[in-house]
Parts: sequence; structure tokens; C-alpha cells
Amino acid sequence: MMRQSSLVVVANRLPLDDNVAPDGACEWRRSPGGLASALHAILEGTTATWVGWGGGIGAAPPLPDIGTLRLRPVALSEDELRGYYEGFANTTLWPLYHDAVEQPVFDRGWWETYRTVNRRFAEAAAEVAEPGAAVWVQDYHLQLVPQMIRELRPDVLIGFFMHVPFPPPELFMQLPRRLELLGGMLGADLVGFQREQAAHNVAQLAGKMLGARGADDAIIYDGRVVRTGAFPVSIDVTEMEALSARPYVLNQARQLKHDLGQHKKVLLSVDRLDYTKGIEHRLTAYSELLRDGRIKVRDTVMVQVAVPSRERVESYRGLKDRIEREVGRINGEYGRVGEPAIHYLNQPFDRADLAALYRTADVMVVTPLRDGMNLVAKEYVAARADDTGALVLSEFAGAAAELQDAFQVNPHDLDGLKKTLLDALDATPADLRRRMQAMRAHITENDIHAWARAYLSALDHTGQLARRLPRQRAVLADRA
Repeated sequence: MMRQSSLVVVANRLPLDDNVAPDGACEWRRSPGGLASALHAILEGTTATWVGWGGGIGAAPPLPDIGTLRLRPVALSEDELRGYYEGFANTTLWPLYHDAVEQPVFDRGWWETYRTVNRRFAEAAAEVAEPGAAVWVQDYHLQLVPQMIRELRPDVLIGFFMHVPFPPPELFMQLPRRLELLGGMLGADLVGFQREQAAHNVAQLAGKMLGARGADDAIIYDGRVVRTGAFPVSIDVTEMEALSARPYVLNQARQLKHDLGQHKKVLLSVDRLDYTKGIEHRLTAYSELLRDGRIKVRDTVMVQVAVPSRERVESYRGLKDRIEREVGRINGEYGRVGEPAIHYLNQPFDRADLAALYRTADVMVVTPLRDGMNLVAKEYVAARADDTGALVLSEFAGAAAELQDAFQVNPHDLDGLKKTLLDALDATPADLRRRMQAMRAHITENDIHAWARAYLSALDHTGQLARRLPRQRAVLADRA
């Protein structure tokens, strides 16, 4: 029988790389930004169980622990992966929650599969939770799970955190199963969001659709008080600072600068390949700057990293084709022999290599059309310990509320985006230093440890949960 834990994390994916080592050991799967990266720092060294899908189809074999973290895999069939994950989660909820940047698709069969899989996750969490445990459910994939756990295990504390934006009422009300989704989320004792506006949206919906009473920070529903609030997620600043100072990273950054052109200004974007990230708008703005002669290939280069994402979903395959055609067009029109205008990389990146890119970039361009937070923006700031570099940041990323000294921009406004890119390229060293110092001070004070403590302290007023988390650790810069 699976051992029980007093802290259980429930998320769509287990934080695993794709391969188990020959000795049977497992390692964390770390991607640019993302849930696994966010939780890595606070669960490393903490005794807990993570419930999630391991990435395979069919039966879910037992997995070894990752240090003190126990893994409880949840099985998915091919049909369930298609209906629950690719279908309802990522073709219905994801576009709707991102301001319908892409038109959401409503399919009754997807909903039934989503509900079935959510029940399986809830049952797995109920099985591994000790009496009185805290169960922390993550994100839109599992929005029904809090209420299902409450029905199965009324003795446990239940937290829910929405990592993506939560839409305004007029968008959410388009969902055919809106009552079940809202009620499922409100099965938690504490519902956390990235921004305060999301909590306000939920309070409005609960009053209008469920007859609940309350305000933005507390909703009285089903005879209980459901607390809500904003808890902006962050990164392990100490870890990124140390990573970016390693000899390998510094050497790699020097090599990248040489390969890209010592005299050139480097613009960098690192995104999942997703239509919410504004990649096409960014390429258009860059192309027009080249066309207008405002920048030239001999002195400026763009590096666009697009990490593969949801490759089986049709809209993502179409996006990949459009981006690759546009990159080819821009390089064909403006590139020179040995000097492309854009270096486009559609591949996963090791974190050390990402840190080297952060160290190389003169301008980091983070311009999503809508984003819950965007941790890449914070990683770039943490990596710039010398207080150089410019961050161009979309107003519609959650990080914009915190990183107010970035060059903020409306990515839908192409003329404004072009002007902002030029402003960042032309900024004085003194201006860049002032901006970067302010942003670094903010993320240092509001790092991943502060986020976890704030959320878990709000979930458990006794403070026992927060006290179990590791303190911010000093990381040696020269660690291999």
C-alpha cells in the first residue's frame, strides 16, 4: 500500500524527466518557467507526495522517490489523454482562460472524460493523504478535484492554485459546464490566483451563479467559508543567481556572444510554442523594424527559443508551421550569408544553457498576449547579477504587476511594440542599471520561498505547513 503523507501535491504531470536512470533513480523535469520549476525549490528536501500523470499511456507502474518526494502516478489511456488533456483542458479551458486568443471548442465527450480523470486524481490524492493532511491541487487541468476530495476526505485541508489567468465573468459564462467547474474549485479551503482581479472575477461569478455571499477575499458557499486571494508565484532567485555564475555558463555565454557577433545587440525570447505567447506579433514587429531600416542585421540579431508544446493539438501544429514560414521569410529577405536575422530554435533547453542565453541577451523580449505570470521574465532578472540588460514585458503578463521597471508594452500594438524594442535597445547603461536593480530587489524579497510560505500560511493558520518548508538556501556559485 502507498505510504501516506501530511502534504500532498496534485498536478497534471509528475515532475519527471522522460527517462528513469539505469540505477532506477528519478530526476526533476525542469522547463522554462512552469509548475515543476516553481515547486522544485520548496519541495526539495520536504517530505511530501506528488500525485500526477507520468507521461505514459496505459498502466502506471510504481516510481522511485525523488529524494524525500514520493511519487504517486495516475494512469491515462490514449482516449483519456485526448479527451481530458488535449481536449477539454487545452482546447476548451486554456483558450477561454487566455481571453479567447484562440476560439475555444466545446465538446460534450471531452467533458465526460475530464470529469472521469479528475475523479481518478482525487481518489489517488485521498488514498495517500494522512488524516488531517494538506492537499494542494494545481491548475485548470484539475478544477473539479477540490470538491471531489472534500467528498472523499472531509478531514483534510484543501488548497487550490490557479497558475493561469482566470477569465472575466462574461467569458467564463460561455462554458456549458460552468456550474460544476466553479463549484469544483470552491471545494477548496483556499483558492489562490496570480492576480487580485482573478479573485474578484470568481467572487462575482459565485454570487451570480451559485447564490454565494461574500467578497473578493472570502466566499460563503455550501455552508463553508472559502478564502481566496492573490499569491503571485515566483522563482528560486538564489538558485538562478548561482546557476548563471557557474564557469560553464559564463564560458557558454562568451561563446554565444562570439558566435552571434561581439558587436551585435542580442534580443532574446524564450517561450513555450503557444499562441498565447505573442510570438507572431513579435516577429512582425521585428520584421518591420528591419524593413524600415530602424535596425540592421549587421548590428542586431534575434534569438527565438520556442520549446515544443502540445504537439498533438492541431492549433499548435498550425502555429508551428506559421512561425517557421515567417522566420524563413524574414531570414530570406533580410539575412546575409553567415548572418541570419533570426536564430530560431524549436527544442527543449537545459537550464544551464538557458542561463547562458540570459547572460548573453542585451534585451529580453517577453510579450505574451495573456499570461498568468511568466517566470522566464523573473529568471532573466535573477540571472543579471551585474545589473545590465533590458526587459521588455507585456502588460498582460502577471509579472508586469511586480516588474514595473521593465519596458512595459501592449503586444497587440505593433507600433508601440516596435518603439519599445528601440527604447530598450537605445537605453543608457545608467537607466538599465536603475531598472534592473529595482526589479532584482523585488524578486529577491518575493522569491519562491516567500510565495510558498504566504500561500501555505494562509491555508494553514497554525503555521505548521509553512514551518516544514526548507529555508532559502545558500547555493555555491561554483557548484558543478
